[in-house]
Amino acid sequence: MSQYQATVLWQRPPDIAFTDGRYSRAHLWRFDGGVEVPASASPHVVPPPFSAPEAVDPEEAYIAALASCHMLTFLSIAAKRRFAVDRYSDTVEGVMEKNAEGRIAVTRVVLNPRVTYAGPAPDHATEEAMHHAAHEQCFLANSVKTMIETRLV
Repeated sequence: MSQYQATVLWQRPPDIAFTDGRYSRAHLWRFDGGVEVPASASPHVVPPPFSAPEAVDPEEAYIAALASCHMLTFLSIAAKRRFAVDRYSDTVEGVMEKNAEGRIAVTRVVLNPRVTYAGPAPDHATEEAMHHAAHEQCFLANSVKTMIETRLV
């Protein structure tokens, strides 16, 4: 078993009433390695100035975490199959809408990985199978209800 921890910190400035709803949603994420990330509500949900568009919002972090988990699992599979990956990039997309229960949720995440290899590359079917295996083995994909698709180009 593994356990993970992060600290989420928000503090009300003394001159802000809070109960009128006119407070900043900007806050800080602190991770065990010492990294601190400015975070906020999404400007799609809470308009500025009560959100910080330059900060990471939970929805962005969620889809980035899913894409990162998939990538790390894919890289492990590629290495075991002796395919040398030079570069992996993914412009991941998330869709937030009402789910089947009528609740707002991130219902779909689309991964768009682009992988370049040093030396021989797998054929399209093999690469597709490797991405499928990465999805099946990804810890986070196994932890969520969101539909996660992978689109190879």
